[in-house]
Formats: sequence, C-alpha cells, structure tokens
Amino acid sequence: MKFERVRLSNFKCYEDADLALESGITVIHGLNGSGKSSLLEACFFALYGARALDRTLEDVVTIGAEDAEVELWFTHAGGSYHIHRRIRATGESAQTAKCVLETPDGNIDGARDVRAHIVNLFRMDAEAFVNCAYVRQGEVNKLINATPAQRQDMIDDLLQLGKLEEYRERASDARLGVKSVLDDRRGSYSELESQIEAKEEKNLHGLLNDLESERNETESEIERFEGNRDEARQTLEDAEAVLETSEEKREELDSLETDIEALQDEITETEREREECRKRASDVRETIAELTSKVETLLDETDLESADEEALDSRLEALDAEDESLAETLEDHRMKARMFDNQASNLGERVADLESRAAEKRERADRLDTEVEEATAELENRREKLTEIDDEIESYRERFADAPVEFGEAEDHLESLRSDLEDCREEETNVRANLRTAKEQVAEAERLLDAGKCPECGQPVEESPHVDTIDEDRERVSELRENVETLREKRTRLEARIDDAEDLLTAENRVRERRNNRTNVEQLVEDRESAIREKREEAETLREEAETLQSDAAERKESAEELEEKAETQREEIERLEREREAVADRRTRIERIQTVQEKKADAESELDRLAEKRSHLDELNDQRRENLSDKRARQSELRDAYDESAVERARDNKQRAENYLEQVADKLSSLREQRDDLIDRIGAVRGEIEELEELRDRRDDIEERVSALESLYDEAADLQSMYGDLRAELRQRNVVSLERMLNEVFDLIYQNDSYARIALDGEYRLTIYQKDGEPLDPEQLSGGERALFNLSLRCAIYRLLAEGIEGSAPMPPLILDEPTVFLDSGHVSQLVELVESMRELGVEQIIVVSHDDELVGGADNLVRVEKDSTTNRSHVEQRESLLGVAD
Repeated sequence: MKFERVRLSNFKCYEDADLALESGITVIHGLNGSGKSSLLEACFFALYGARALDRTLEDVVTIGAEDAEVELWFTHAGGSYHIHRRIRATGESAQTAKCVLETPDGNIDGARDVRAHIVNLFRMDAEAFVNCAYVRQGEVNKLINATPAQRQDMIDDLLQLGKLEEYRERASDARLGVKSVLDDRRGSYSELESQIEAKEEKNLHGLLNDLESERNETESEIERFEGNRDEARQTLEDAEAVLETSEEKREELDSLETDIEALQDEITETEREREECRKRASDVRETIAELTSKVETLLDETDLESADEEALDSRLEALDAEDESLAETLEDHRMKARMFDNQASNLGERVADLESRAAEKRERADRLDTEVEEATAELENRREKLTEIDDEIESYRERFADAPVEFGEAEDHLESLRSDLEDCREEETNVRANLRTAKEQVAEAERLLDAGKCPECGQPVEESPHVDTIDEDRERVSELRENVETLREKRTRLEARIDDAEDLLTAENRVRERRNNRTNVEQLVEDRESAIREKREEAETLREEAETLQSDAAERKESAEELEEKAETQREEIERLEREREAVADRRTRIERIQTVQEKKADAESELDRLAEKRSHLDELNDQRRENLSDKRARQSELRDAYDESAVERARDNKQRAENYLEQVADKLSSLREQRDDLIDRIGAVRGEIEELEELRDRRDDIEERVSALESLYDEAADLQSMYGDLRAELRQRNVVSLERMLNEVFDLIYQNDSYARIALDGEYRLTIYQKDGEPLDPEQLSGGERALFNLSLRCAIYRLLAEGIEGSAPMPPLILDEPTVFLDSGHVSQLVELVESMRELGVEQIIVVSHDDELVGGADNLVRVEKDSTTNRSHVEQRESLLGVAD
C-alpha cells in the first residue's frame, strides 16, 4: 500500500495544499509549529475519519472557514483508491457533509461504510494503524511503556490473534449458554415426570366412563319433561288463540264506537267550516269592491287613462329611463363639482405650502443676518488675537537681544553647554577620586611613619629616610583640592548658563507655538470672512426666493377662488337635478301604489275562487263520511251478535293451568340442564387432563432427546474453546519466535559493537535486554534515547512481521514516523537513520518521516518543506528533489 497524493482545503493551518508522495524515504521538515504533523494527521483522518481525531470535528476546520476538505489518493494490492471527505462547520458544531471512497469495484458513500471498508481492506482499525504503522509525535515510547498485558493485546490485535481470543470467548459464552439451557431442560424433565405421575394416579379413563353414564341418564329425564312441556305449550296456544279472537272482537267493537263518534264530530265540524267559508267569501267580495274604487281614485291622480298592467309597466319604464338620464347628468355635475373642489383644495394647499416656504426662507434669512452679526463680532476678536500673538512673539524674541546666540540657535547652544557640563562633571569625579586616593596614601604613610616603618615598602627603618615622598604626596593633595574647587566653580557657572540656555530654548519654542497659533488664527479669520460672505449671499438669495414663492402663491390663490366659483355653480345645478329626480320618484310611487292595489285585488279574487272550491270540497268530504258512518254501524251490529262469553271463560281456565305447569317444568328442566352441563364440563376436564397427560409424555420424550443433544453440544463447545486457546497459544509462540528474530536483526543492525548482546521476548510479550556480560536488563532501565530507539526497533520488527504475513506477504500501509528524534541525542539519531535505511532495504515501499534533524534530511529520497506565513498564520508545502534544493 502506498500514499500517492494528499490535498487539503481549510484543514487546520492549511488554507490550500496539494502534495504528491513518492516511493522511498520522504522527509517532511520545517520549523516547529509550522504544520508538519498536520499533513500526516490529514492522511490518517482521510482513512479513518473522526476515529482518528483526539478531539472533535470542529478542530480540523480552519478558524473562520465554513468547511474543510481532505482528499487522499493511494494504491493497495494493485488497485487505485481515492477518498474525499468534506466537513461542514455550522455555528458551534461540525459534521461530515461528504465522504466518498472510490475503489476499483465502485464507489462507497457514508463515513461509517467507508471506515468499515478501510478496516477490512487493511485488516486493521485506527488504533491498530497507530500501533503498527503510524508512530505519532510524543508516542514513540508507547509500546515499551505499556504493561505486558497491554503490549500483548496490542500485538495480538495487530497479528489478528485477537480474533482467536474473540472466538474462544464466543465458544466460552456458547458453552455457558448451552449449560444454562441444559440445566433448564433437566429441571423441566424432572418437573414433567412429577406431573405425569400425579395424573396417572387419578385413573382418568375410569372416571370418564362413570361421568358419561350419568350424563346419559340425565339427558333421558330432560327428554321426558320436554315432551310434557310441549303438550302444555299447545294447550296454552289454543287457549290464547280463543282469547285473542274474542279480545279482537271486543277491541273492534270499542274501536267502531269511537270511530262512529269521531265521524259524527267531523261531519259537524266540516259543516261549521263550510258556513265560515261562505261568510269569508262575502267579506272578500266587499274588499274587492273597495280596492276597485281605490284604483280609480289613484288613477285620477295620474295622467293615465287605464290601470291595466301593460300601461302601468310602460309608464314605470318611461319614469325609470327619465330617472336614469337625470342620474347620469347629476353624477356628471357631481363629478365636476368634486373635481373643481379638489382642484381648489389642492391649490389652497399649494398656496399654504408656498406661503409657508416663503416664511421659512424669510426666517432663515433673518437667522443668517443674526449669524453674520455674531460672526462679524467674533472676527474682530480674532483680529485682536492676531495682534496679541504678534506682541508675544516680539516679547520672546527680545530675550535674544543680549543673548550669546542668535534666535534659532538655542537648542544647539544648550546641547553644547550640556556636553561641557558632562565633561566637567566627569573631570571633577576623576579629580575627586584621585584626591581620595592621595589622601589615603598620605594617611597610610603617616601611620607607617608613626610606627617606624617605610612608607614605600612597609619595612622597619630608622629615622624615616623617605619623608620627602610624603611631602610630595601632601602637595599633590593640595593641588587636587584646588582643582576640585576650580572644577566645582566651573560646573556651577555651566549650570547657570544651561538654565539661561533652557530659558532661551523655551522662548524659541514659545515663538514657534505662537507662530503656529497665529497661522491657525489667520486661517480661522479667512474661514470666518468667507462664511460671512456666503451667509450674506445666502440670505439675499433666500429673500428673493421668498418673494418669488409669495408671488406664485398669490396667483394660485386667484385660480383657487375661480375654481371654487365653478364648483358652486355645479352644486346649484346638482340641487336642481335632485329636485327633478324627487318629482320623478313621486310619480313612480303613485304608479307603484296602483300596482300594489291591483295586486291586492287580484289576491282577493283568487281567495274568493279558493273559498268556492273549498266549500265544494267540504260538501264532497261530508258525503263520504256519511257513507262510512253507515257501514260502521252495520259492522257494529254484526259483531254484537257473534261474541260468546262462555267460550272465553273456558279458554281462560285452560291458559291458567298450562302457564302453571310450564312455570314448574321450566325450573325442573333448568336444574336438569345445569346437572347435564356440569357433567359435560367435568367430562371435558377429564378428557383435557388425558390430553395433557399424553402431551406431557410427548414433551418428556422430546426434552429427553434435547438433553442428550445439549450434553453433546456442551462437550463440543468446551472442546472448541480449548482448541481456540491452544491455537492462539501456538500461533502466538510462532509469532513470538519470528518477532524475536526480527527484533534482534533490527537491534543488531543499529547497536553493532555496543554493550547489548540480544533481546528476549517470552510468550507473554515481556521484553528483556541482555548485556554483553549476560546480565539481564529491563527496557525501562535504558536511557531516554536508547528506550526510544528500542521502541522504534520493536515497531519496525512488528511492521516487518505483518508485512511478511503468516502465509505470504501482506500489503502494508506506509511506515510513518512523526518527530522520532524528540528523545534522541546526536549519536542515537545516526542509529535511527540506519534503522530507517534498513527498513527500506527490507522492502518497505514507502517511509514518511516528519523531522527537522539535518541527518535525517540528508538521507531522504524526497524532501517536503513546510513553512508558515507569520502574517496569515497559514502553512504551505514545497517539494524539493535534491539536497541542493534543501540547502538553498
């Protein structure tokens, strides 16, 4: 497996990067913090997604960006692959927006499916990838610092032995599961045996025969009583039929009497209603005569000759046409009146607006006049200020009249005096130091003389032969004192002159300040004069504009008055037309009143016809009722002759006896049926128990067979568990032997002629280093650099073992080392270089190293330089093909 190319967009510190990765040893180098490790993290993230992150998805998106993209091209087992991941950051969270893996067999979508395919393709998950092929920064000692149990799990997982342990645990779980089921089935078997024994003791078949005989006897009794009951029911039905027929005749007689009375009442009521119809017809005829008279009276109020419907409709149509014409004319005049009113109102508003604007302009002009007066007064103050500034400037310049320098030379003069003062102070300090030294020498000499010793050599002498030297020293002290006094006086004079020079410099500064102030005031005066001229011109313009607006307002006011007069003319015409419409409406109302009276007259005539028809109908109805009354009286006489009272009494006696017997036999039958039902239930219960007994016997046989099968399965699961354990131990031992051999080969390569002899690896992956003298040494007793190099050797040996595989070679990912020299000194770095070279010689197709060590850079086949822009804090990559390029 080999990485071909990686492309980044807004990933961590990379805004945009595209890197091609070649076979051989590729060294990625650059300053600390430049983003070297982020390139490897991007490859790791492309393969395994979020599982490859120590933190969250939000951390991979560049600050300020909305999404990040990582693309990785790689080859594996002869096929080409391409992974594309895009992370979308929204607010405070981030999520995978796209994850696609292009394979030779097609595309795979979705982060979970892509990760599962990668794990299956490489036969390692993210953790196994880190433990085998990817030595991350700061984790170089991960394997050696792990406990033997942790190291065992890591290496077993990498060598796929963890699967055997997983299978062994599954077999153990299966064995325990079978044991649980077996125990449960054995308990069920014992329980079934107890249940079967209890049911066999009941003699269920004998009990069933006794219950069925008792049921047959009960059913015979039920049949006998049911026959007697049927005879009683027939007697009851016959009696009820006689009673029912007699009752029907009695009810029909009662009904006929009621119907006869009702018919007589209806005939009487109909005759009364017929008389009321006659009276109502007379009233309606009088109403028709009154309405006819009223129509003639209303017709006289109009110019119509006839009150027929056609003439009335024709006159209404003419009046509607006249009203419509008047309405159109009226609406036209109203529209004109509104138009003239609106125009007059608009002109009035325009006049008010023009007058308001004219007033505003006059007010603005007056305010400008006031501002001009205030600005003129302020302008005079500014001019007076210029005079005051000129006087101050002249006053400060007069200080240079008797000064030792000209105006403008005060600063140089002050610097010169300060330099002289510094020299004077330094000279005075030196002289005072010499004076102290001379005084100390004189005092020491006098002390030696008083002790009878030589002032020069300190040896005892007689009569002090070197007194002359002491006198010279005393004279030197006197001269130095005079020099100190002279220098002090000079310093005092210089300090006084410096004070004067500082006053002169202050005066120069004041003059400069005043000149600047004068320039500013002059500018203000010019600005103020310009503003005054502009405001005067603006005020004049405003007054002219106000006059124009006032004139325009007067013209528009005259136009508004003319429009108001036109509107008033239209309103007068509207009043006239409205009066004409009211007259038309009055004429129309009279016509409509004639129509209303005519309609009432027609309604009265219709009612008169209906009353005549009703009287005729009532006559016919009473004739029918009289015929029906005659028929009912004949039927009543016939029924009275056919009714037999003695037959009715006999039927009542038979009915009573039959009802009493049926009531008694019902209770007896109910008791017998309950007895029979109870027997049936008991028989069903016994049969159910017999069926349960048969089922229990069948279940007992099935469970007996199941227990036998589970016992065999339990033994097989135990054998399988033992087999997986033995197989793992055997394979681990084979891998331990191979791994120990490869580890010693790598170790011998990098520790030639050193103090270590070999490395031992036991079945639990405990590591022991043997020194040349045969003494064992725990890896943790090595120095930091040796321990790191030893761990890298172990990593490389594991990588070789996986690459060679148990049966033939297996395609492995690139060997990735991120800052492997962190814990190494210069000597161990050389050994690391040899280790990396040996891995290439052993056939590792691609090795990627992140380092800033020059020795590793020198042994690279391909160089990648990473740099970070300090202004944008963004990293970029640069590929170099030669050491000359790296030196440049």
